[in-house]
Amino acid sequence: MDTANDLIVLRPEGLYCPPGNFYIDPWRPVERAIITHAHADHARLGHAKYLTAETGIGVLRSRLPGIDAQGLAYGAHLVIEGVDVSLHPAGHVLGSAQVRVEHGGRVWVASGDYKVEPDPTCARFEPVRCDTFITESTFGLPIYRWDPAAEIFGGIDAWWRHNAAQGRASVLFCYSFGKAQRVLAGVDRAIGPIFCHGAVEPLNRAYREAGVDLPATRFVGDIAARDKAEFKGALIVAPPSAAGSTWMRRFGDYSDAFASGWMRVRGSRRRRNVDRGFVLSDHADWPGLQSAIRATGAQRVIVTHGYIEPLVRWLTEQGLDAGSFSTEYGDDAIEADIQSDNQINNPSDIQANIKAEIEANIEANTETNIQGNNQADSQTDAPSDTTIAPARSAP
Repeated sequence: MDTANDLIVLRPEGLYCPPGNFYIDPWRPVERAIITHAHADHARLGHAKYLTAETGIGVLRSRLPGIDAQGLAYGAHLVIEGVDVSLHPAGHVLGSAQVRVEHGGRVWVASGDYKVEPDPTCARFEPVRCDTFITESTFGLPIYRWDPAAEIFGGIDAWWRHNAAQGRASVLFCYSFGKAQRVLAGVDRAIGPIFCHGAVEPLNRAYREAGVDLPATRFVGDIAARDKAEFKGALIVAPPSAAGSTWMRRFGDYSDAFASGWMRVRGSRRRRNVDRGFVLSDHADWPGLQSAIRATGAQRVIVTHGYIEPLVRWLTEQGLDAGSFSTEYGDDAIEADIQSDNQINNPSDIQANIKAEIEANIEANTETNIQGNNQADSQTDAPSDTTIAPARSAP
């Protein structure tokens, strides 16, 4: 296929739209950047001007103070040097957006990160018809299939309620931006008090300012370290980097858990050394990627990050023109996991173990599983309350 006139191309700075002279989620400083969401691997300091979804501009400014940023409502159109640009919900985190660009009768959409399941903390993913779709593939393997969120939160509530009855604290590790707020919105706030780590609480404020209903939370640092009784029966939400640190001593008797899609892989909880784990992700699972791509009607699909090869292979088998871009996305959450993993294991050992587990799971899947036509592989892992635990393998 002739790619000379593509609407979006790969440059050293990031994804570039030549006719519009702007970038999407660039990783090097540029004059004009359209940002799909405020995670650190997609939103970086150094650009002259930023454009992002209106609902996410507060979060973006809180993470990148002092930037020159403009917000655009979902579905509104902005013409940049003759290119029609609009932003559409991606369902990943607050303010996450797919970028639709139209020029010369052609329509391209860059997804950023996305999930298709409903989430009370952000607008739901909206399929956008296009000729070419640029997609993520963080969980682009057939072994990654999510249980309904209600079941996961039922498990979290049961764990917290049991701990509270025993007079102990419940410490739940999850990413500070997006996952933490989804957890807060999904748990039963009547079980007990909720405290948050200092990396989480400022983002809670940004979510509340955007109109998201979150339960009342308290900052852990407001409680004197010696007052352990304050945390009995409480839920504490913290980032992965807090695991195993001296910060944890203030809670006295506690049970800990981790919420992450990576815990679908066997053995993760053991390596993370937590009591429980919950398979909860803000990315599309394997069926979600397939359904989202189909809904666009795109005949050409470009995969940017995650498990690229399996998704490209499946797309090709569906008769689509499939390829990939080599990007620098995916580091935000991986970094958070590596910080935590450094405290319990050698990262290279973790990567080797995860790779072996994934390869074993892939081997167990038949070719029909790979094509997504057989759902049996959704049971290749034990149930989420026993097979849980993080240990994130870099895609």
